[in-house]
Amino acid sequence: MTDYQRIAAAIDYIRANFRAQPTLEQIAAQAHWSPFHFQRKFQQWAGVSPKKFLQYLSVEHAKSLLQQQRSVAEASYETGLSGSGRLHDLFVTLEAMTPGEYRQGGAALTIRYSFGEGRFGSYLVASTPKGICRLHFADDAELALAELRQEWPQATLLEHATPEHAQVARFFAREFGPADRLHLHLKGTDFQLKVWESLLRIPEGRLTTYAGLATAAGHEAAVRAVGTAIGANPVGYLIPCHRVIRQGGELGQYRWGASRKAALVGWEAAQLNAEPETA
Repeated sequence: MTDYQRIAAAIDYIRANFRAQPTLEQIAAQAHWSPFHFQRKFQQWAGVSPKKFLQYLSVEHAKSLLQQQRSVAEASYETGLSGSGRLHDLFVTLEAMTPGEYRQGGAALTIRYSFGEGRFGSYLVASTPKGICRLHFADDAELALAELRQEWPQATLLEHATPEHAQVARFFAREFGPADRLHLHLKGTDFQLKVWESLLRIPEGRLTTYAGLATAAGHEAAVRAVGTAIGANPVGYLIPCHRVIRQGGELGQYRWGASRKAALVGWEAAQLNAEPETA
């Protein structure tokens, strides 16, 4: 059982029981660690204590983030920057597939893929010569590879790590520097690409609603269609679809699991608001 799997089990428990404010001992038991060891491991993983992280995962915290996003929405969507100056998603640029590549299922493309381990579990990353075309969390490696083959039935697939894959690993580790930039090479409709570009403008540690994203994408009357486009995001984490939650503040579902979405949202909030503490 990896550290992430242990942490995810604890997060599952927190999500189900946050209203009861469970104790450190109760949460640690879900990870099968002693309270002392769990406290230390969790602090290393999230940068804050389990108690503080529980607060970040609560509905009330989600609502407060939404309120912050609304109050600075125009500036946030315009710049895509977090106020702290931390890693932000404007390091990611997006290039669409040509219509021919789209229709032919990648017949003229060579796609290189590799597997990696990040803070939020195993993942598969794939790239064309123009950039990253897929990043999926891969709890089941064989299934993840089968989905890649299904999505690109005519492409030549090679298992080979590229410099772009190493960049993804640095992105997960928050080791990007000012000169680093990730390029994405994606296939999608014009509408999907517009939604994905809007996702890139949500600052790290902030959330928005489906309706809010629809407005930002210029399709305020198409909330349901925007939700479908979010669910079709082929590049997890780099295009941060986990930052979109329900109107009432609930986190909602996620293509790669509700627990992983909770981990992503909570961890990003923790990094944005991290302060030295041990309680």
